[in-house]
Amino acid sequence: MTLVLPPRLTASAQRLRDTAHRRGLPTVQLPTFEVPAGVQADHLHAGPTFADAVAPLFGIAPLEAPHNWLAGLPRDFTRREITAVTIGEAYELRRPAFVKSPNDKSIRAMIYTDGSRLPGPDAVDRQTPVLVSDIVDFATEYRLYLLDGAVHTGSQYAEQGRLRLGPATADALAFGTDLVAGLGHTLPTAIVVDVGIIDGRWAVIEPNAAWASGAYEADGDLVLDVVLRAAGPRATVSDHDRQFIRLPQRSP
Repeated sequence: MTLVLPPRLTASAQRLRDTAHRRGLPTVQLPTFEVPAGVQADHLHAGPTFADAVAPLFGIAPLEAPHNWLAGLPRDFTRREITAVTIGEAYELRRPAFVKSPNDKSIRAMIYTDGSRLPGPDAVDRQTPVLVSDIVDFATEYRLYLLDGAVHTGSQYAEQGRLRLGPATADALAFGTDLVAGLGHTLPTAIVVDVGIIDGRWAVIEPNAAWASGAYEADGDLVLDVVLRAAGPRATVSDHDRQFIRLPQRSP
């Protein structure tokens, strides 16, 4: 069982690598997005572009939330209006909105004054999915690692829009537990969900693939548990998780 890593490692990825080594799990760091002959791996921790390039070659199945998952949540969990549309449809926006890609960073996550400010059709296919959200301010933000219908570990990562690391509070963990209890069946068994507080009320910020997420101050061993499930051998993926396997994205 080997964990494959990309050419450049973030501090979080280095910590995950070191955790894997302490557990006796071998890792291999590729120098490029090419897979040399004879190299084998069973799990992956990297960004979406690297995963799209190498996961199919290794037979690894990266799991992620459906692109419209956030938009389909009840308002009690989001505290704001969120719609899933194509970027072609988003070009018609005539108001400021927060727009982002659902599962990668192909469309920069930010406030756009209107649809004309989005990347144009010369750079992005008009059918590219995006999420369009009301503009809100999160007082505090937390990253929760979910595994098998429970909150496995977590960390605070922001306060008032600025990086602030710390442990996940009991209230953050409780909100994550409520989310999993009600909607865990709509997610893969291993996933990250970011949550935070809007005007004193808990809300889901977004889901993220565990294999592509920074751990902040979450427990490294517990994070590794989630990552190994979130990007493992395709042959071992459960019936439930098959619907959440990421399809490699092609550049326009």
